[in-house]
Amino acid sequence: MADSAIEEAVIRALDEAPERAFRETVDLAVNLRDIDLNDPSNRIDESVVLPEGTGQETSIIVFATGETAIQAEDVAEEVLDETDLEDLGDDDDAAKDLAAKTDFFVAEAAMMQDIGRYLGTVLGPRGKMPTPLQPDDDIVGVVNRMKNSVQIRSGDRRTFHTRVGAEDMSAEDVAENIDVILRRLHADLEKGPLNVDSVYVKTTMGPAIEVT
Repeated sequence: MADSAIEEAVIRALDEAPERAFRETVDLAVNLRDIDLNDPSNRIDESVVLPEGTGQETSIIVFATGETAIQAEDVAEEVLDETDLEDLGDDDDAAKDLAAKTDFFVAEAAMMQDIGRYLGTVLGPRGKMPTPLQPDDDIVGVVNRMKNSVQIRSGDRRTFHTRVGAEDMSAEDVAENIDVILRRLHADLEKGPLNVDSVYVKTTMGPAIEVT
């Protein structure tokens, strides 16, 4: 069960959010302290499975061939083969558009070298290099798990954001998602919670509420 302070902050964020004509996400903002983010080894770059789901559609693209590609067609947004990969390598704008609209990529391990060659300069800086799929991995299970995942990524900035739910989810469920993210974050940071300066939760257009 999530800390009551987290749930109370979520309740306030949901209650104080103005009415909008669209379904808003609920987002988490984390401010770090006492950590040198110029050193890449100190940066946060994690995929976290949210126990209560993201509350939103998650776009996943699979690079695969053969039987794996056939299985992926039922669960992935799109399945791309080696020819598609080469085409993207020749069209920088199309590659950037694909990276922008896709949450996660998965690729057969045998294709990773070519993906690095054709798309590394586009996907790498965006933290979207594919998750390698080993021959014995279940592509359906991998993709379905990713549909409930978010990326927490600090880069070299002390403040970073991630999606933790949607406005029509219960405060309890959103709080559970936040709790999992903070636990992972504390485990990754050198000084754990001491490296976290402040945490805020908000809807897309709503006020930021501090988790105290």
